[in-house]
Order: sequence, then C-alpha cells, then structure tokens
Amino acid sequence: MNIYTRQFVAACPNNSQPIIYTLRIEVADRMIQVEHIVTATALIKQGYHEQIADELHRRFGGRQVLRAHHHGVDIETIREDA
Repeated sequence: MNIYTRQFVAACPNNSQPIIYTLRIEVADRMIQVEHIVTATALIKQGYHEQIADELHRRFGGRQVLRAHHHGVDIETIREDA
C-alpha cells in the first residue's frame, strides 16, 4: 500500500475565502509520482469540495479522502475505486 498526503489551498467559489484542503491517496498496486500530485493540486484554484474530490479521484484513482474546514463546518469526502 502506498499512501500520499498533500495539503493545498483553493478559494471557495461563493466568497473567495481560502480553504486549506488535506488530500490522502491510498493505492495498493502502483506508484504515483509526487510531482503529478503537486501539479494537479496546484492547478486547482477554486471549486466546491465535492467537485474537487471527483476531479482528483478521476485523475489518480485509489481510495481518497479529502478534508477541509470552511465556515465552521468540517467536510470529509471519500472516493474509492469500484
């Protein structure tokens, strides 16, 4: 099992407030190049939490947990390969 964790910042599309996200990707059968994760998250400038989770899962697959805290609400989204 390979586990990758990355923090990144993206703006809320409703009010432009910065949100700090923590992404955790778990893959059992392959390697993900760290530079690909860094680039993919750097390209996310704003978006809704769930849409960001969908985009990252499409790109990297595996089991992913995306966490953030926004306006007093903790958000955790889990995406897994079928």
